Formats: sequence, C-alpha cells, structure tokens
Amino acid sequence: MLKIFGRFDGRQRIFITVSLVFIIVQVWLDLKTPEFLSEITRLVITPGSAVSDVVVQGAFMLLTTLGSIVASIVVGYFAAVVATGLSKTLRGDVYEKTLSFSFGEIGKFSTASLLNRTTNDITQIQMFVAVSLQIIVRAPILAVWAIFKISGIHSEWTIAASAAVIFMLVNLTLILVVAFPRFEKIQTLTDNLNRVMREEITGIRVVRAYNAEEYQQKKFAAANDDLTNTNLIVHRVMALMHPTMTLVMSGLTLAIYWIGAYLIQAAVVAVRLDLFSDMVVFSNYAMQIIMAFLQMTLIFIFLPRAQVSARRINEVMAVEPSIKDGNSVLTEQGTLRQARNDDLERGTIEFENCSFKYPDAGDYVLKDISFKAKKGETVAFIGAIGSGKSTLLNLITRFYDATDGAVKINGTDVRDYKLKELYKILGYVPQKSIIFSGTVESNVAFGDNSDEFLQQAVKIAQAKDFIEQVAEIAQNGTNLSGGQKQRLSIARAIARKPEILIFDDSFSALDYRTDRALRKDLESNEATKLIVAQRIGTIKNADQIIVLEHGKIVGKGKHDELMKNCETYREIALSQLSKEELGGDTL
Repeated sequence: MLKIFGRFDGRQRIFITVSLVFIIVQVWLDLKTPEFLSEITRLVITPGSAVSDVVVQGAFMLLTTLGSIVASIVVGYFAAVVATGLSKTLRGDVYEKTLSFSFGEIGKFSTASLLNRTTNDITQIQMFVAVSLQIIVRAPILAVWAIFKISGIHSEWTIAASAAVIFMLVNLTLILVVAFPRFEKIQTLTDNLNRVMREEITGIRVVRAYNAEEYQQKKFAAANDDLTNTNLIVHRVMALMHPTMTLVMSGLTLAIYWIGAYLIQAAVVAVRLDLFSDMVVFSNYAMQIIMAFLQMTLIFIFLPRAQVSARRINEVMAVEPSIKDGNSVLTEQGTLRQARNDDLERGTIEFENCSFKYPDAGDYVLKDISFKAKKGETVAFIGAIGSGKSTLLNLITRFYDATDGAVKINGTDVRDYKLKELYKILGYVPQKSIIFSGTVESNVAFGDNSDEFLQQAVKIAQAKDFIEQVAEIAQNGTNLSGGQKQRLSIARAIARKPEILIFDDSFSALDYRTDRALRKDLESNEATKLIVAQRIGTIKNADQIIVLEHGKIVGKGKHDELMKNCETYREIALSQLSKEELGGDTL
C-alpha cells in the first residue's frame, strides 16, 4: 500500500493535509458535545437553575454539531477528489505499463487478470482511500482522544470501558485471521470468472455451432460457485462484527449506569450531582469510543481487499519490460539517420546467425538463421506449422529479441533503434487481423496518413469494392468477413508508407483472384516485402524463398531453384499444384 500511496501527486497531498486538519477539527467538536450535555444535565437537576442558561448551553451544543457536519462535508469532498484522482493515475500507469510489455511479459499475466487489475483492483483501492480519509483515519483519533478524556473519571468506569475495548480488539483480530486470506482468493477467483466469461462471449459462434451452451454454462457455474462460496464465508464472518459491537455497546452502557447507580447511592448528597453529571459525560464518551471501534471495523472490510489489490497492481508495475529502446546516444549521434538515408542500405534486412528460444524454454524455436533481403525485394517464408515462420517475423518487429545473433535493418541492429523509430520503418500485418470499432478510415489511417494515400492504400489492398458499403465497423470487425478484415489490415500497413512491409500469413482468407490482383499491385510498391504464406501461388514469384523446417533453414532461393534442390519445398508445392502448374522442366 505504501508504494501505491507514493503515487499521490502534489495536489492530492495538499488535499490530504487539509482533510487531516478538518478531521481533527471534527473530532474536537464531537468531543465537546458531551461537555455541553453534562452542563445541561447539571443545570436541569440543580434547583433554581435558569432556563436561559440551559438554552445557551444547548445553543453551543447545536453549534458544535453543525460545525462537525461542515467539517465532515469538507473531508468527504476532499476524500472523493483524492480517491478518484489516485485511481485515475493508477489506471493510466497500469495501462501504459501494459502497453510497454513484450509478448513475454504479457504471457505472465492472463488477459482477464490484466483487465481485472486495471478495473476491479483499482476500484478497491479507490474505495479504501475514500473510506480511510473519512472514517478509518478519524476513528482511531476519536477513540484515543476519547479514552484520554475519560481516563481520569472514576476507575470503576474506566475498568468497564477497558474490558469492552479489549473484547472488541480480540474479536476484530479473530475475524481478521479468518477473513484476510480469503480476500486474495476472491481476487483470483474473479480473474477466473472473467476469463470464462471472456472465452464464452468471444467464442459465442463456436459455442452455438457445437451446441455447447450447456457445457459452457457448467464451466461458468463452477467458477461462479467458487467465487460465491468464498464470498459467503467472508461476508458471514464480517456480518458478526455489527451485532457484536452492538452487544458490547449495550453491555457497556448497562455497566456504566449500574456502576453509576452504585456510586451515587454510596456517595454523600453533596457529591451525587457531580457523580450524575460525570456518569452522563462518561456514558457519552464511552459511546464515542464504541462508535469509533465500530467505524474501525470498516478497516477489516476494505483494507484486506485493498492490500491484495495493491499487491496485484504492484506486480504489474514491478515487471521490467525486456524490450527496451535502443541506445539513445547512438540515435542522437545520427548513426541511425545516416543509415536510413543511405540508398544502398535503406529497406534492407539481415539476419546474422540468429537463434531464439522462448523465456524459460529449453529448446530453440529458431536456430542459426542467416539471410539478407535487399531494398525492394520480396522475400517469402514457407514451411510446416510450427517451423518458426511467424516467430522469425516477431524478431524483426521486436515482439521478442533474438537469443543469439543479430537482426539488422538498414545495417543497424534492431535493438539499437528507439522503438518508435523502428516502427516508423515497418508496416506489419499480423496473422490474425485486428480490426477496431469505428470507421474504415479510422482503421486504415491509424496515424497521420493523408486522405490521398489512404485511398491508394485501400486500392492496392483490393478493399475499395466493399468499403463504400460499410458505414460503421463493429467491435472486432464482426460485421466483416475474414477476407475483408485481412484487406483492411493490409491497407493499414501500406498507408504508413513504410520501408519494409511484413505479411504474416496475411493472404490466407483471400480468394485466388483477389490474391493475384493484390500481389500485382504490391509489385509497384518500393518497400521491401517479407511474406509468410502457405500457398505456393502467393510466393512463387518472390525474389527469394526461404524454407523452414524445425526452426532451421533447409532451402533458400527462387522457386525454380528450390523445386530442383529442396525436397521439403518440392513436397509442399506438389501437395498444392499439379506438375503442369508448377512447370514440368523444374521437376
């Protein structure tokens, strides 16, 4: 929690200080009320007292009450401002941190967990901060101050009040021991419930197509029951707090009046009026103490959850992204700019003995990959599923960094680039088309692209025939076909006017006619093109084809060369096209 509180800005710290001042003022006013009540009681039971004196004391008591209300309103206002301000800061920090994660860091947290931490966990902290300033800070001050006030008033009453306080502390400790461990479990179970819901909503078409509603309902019911049962245990334990406090309050009141009756009966007549007045004061202060402890029970409702939430947020914030900006000195010296402006180097990609394995994995996914793509060339990658094609592209985009060797763009290691500079060079089309809700223009532009070039990009991507029919794009592009989504993704990459275009199996949903037309229009684009594809027809005319098998290059060259020299490529080709389509002289 201290790390979380360290994120208060200067303005919020001032508000907290002002709140503390008003809390002290409120407590002082609350503790003045019993004194006025005691004086009113003394005046009422004293023969010959003037009514005006009682009215004056009552007016003072009313003024202190109104002052306490005003102070409470001020504290509540500043508490709301501070709590919402902190939650806004935390949401921004967690969101920004998540965006900086590579695939390796994202893999440590599930998507459902990251969403839950950004929403539910931060809400728990917001509620705790708001309550703590209004009640949890006030209650201990009130309790200690009230105890100090009554400590000199008759030892019999003090012993009774002390016994009640000790009983409440023991009760609260027992409840804490039972409830606290389950709060962390509740957050984990909430993550699981969110995951199940997200899977079902995302895959609703598959669920319905396979008549699997009942199966998914059972999964959801199991996750829901686990969360419900744990919540029930916690809330049943917490439900004991209020009746226990009420019992202690009633018992202490009875004890005070019973002891007071005994003391008054045993005292001489001259002292009885003072004893009665003291009993009224002590009773009011004792109730203040009990109410303070009753308010402090909120600590045990909000603090455990807030602590668990704070730990979960700190876990996200403590992760150091493995993919970081390159050497800023190198960029400032102009080495990268010089390389980018060199026509001989611009748009070139080179793999130098690259190997890669995933974090904590034993085996390499890619091993000793070496090749060079020159400016304007089309380099294609083909191989069986799991051969490492997409992983190879991920090293270029720095979604992962090579374990061994180097990936160079324009003669410079990609790890030396600032990430923003690197991504200005690249146009990336992922294997799964990511479409955002909005318009076609907002999806294709996705940056500072001129309207003129947007239209050109849409034309090259063969998307012009359908975009005029689509007014709004639904979330995840659910109102578009797979081929339409792919074409929009391709247009988005082209619209960036990058030096290097990366297509990660981005033509799989296109029909052959659209595929052929798109590739033909791409030939006029001067960018270097890297293509992962399963269709031989898509890559047949590439300047260089690289065949991967089990993470290693087993063939490299043009189509005709590979048909003669690479058995793996030949098997893939013959499985898709006839000998006549492939060209008999190459077999």
